Amino acid sequence: MGQKQLMMERELLSRLNKEFKDKSLREAFQALIALDYGKIAFSTSFGLEDQVITDLIFREDHPIEVFTLDTGRLFEETYEVYHRTLNKYNKVITPYFPDAKKVEALLSSKGPYSFYDSVENRKECCSIRKIDPLQKALKGVDIWITGLRGGQSYFRENIDLFQYDTSFGIIKFNPLIKWSLEEIEEYLNTHNVPTNSLHKKRYPSIGCAPCTRAVEEGEDLRSGRWWWENSKKECGLHQ
Repeated sequence: MGQKQLMMERELLSRLNKEFKDKSLREAFQALIALDYGKIAFSTSFGLEDQVITDLIFREDHPIEVFTLDTGRLFEETYEVYHRTLNKYNKVITPYFPDAKKVEALLSSKGPYSFYDSVENRKECCSIRKIDPLQKALKGVDIWITGLRGGQSYFRENIDLFQYDTSFGIIKFNPLIKWSLEEIEEYLNTHNVPTNSLHKKRYPSIGCAPCTRAVEEGEDLRSGRWWWENSKKECGLHQ
């Protein structure tokens, strides 16, 4: 991105963050659609925050594509809430899968649990199963909506409503970034939104089954992700 374009993006983001900071979730989505900025897409992993956004998009019938990344290593409980969500709203959630040849090559050369051996190996697996499919999903998309929430981790505390993602070259809209967990749960209960049963078993953040464990009382909400590492708890989807 050129210097001039970068300055224009920064000015746009600054304006959007000021305009949207006091809007309710419903008002924010209505305003976002009215901007007519281009194609908008939302990525869901069927977590609590994502289910709030999915519910609003589907109930309001917003022209926003909802997609998910099926890594091939998800919990059965995740597929269950996926299925229940489809049945409740009768809407399309587009799945994106990793390249089969890349997965085959990885397993042939390093086996099915190479990610436990090193951070480098784990990032390689995340790249094949998540980053590559996400790049495909975001092709042609102008605004990427996420379910990021500041209370999920220290890394996410200072993220803005709107930000520019340099890794994917796209504007991200994080409508729940200032929401509390209590607000999330209240919304889900009020609207009877399907949720993953693992959340009631101390799984606040749910990813691939081999890479996610339950958390103990007082632990960080994302401490159950890649628990064998001392690195920050991000896979590369959100830098």
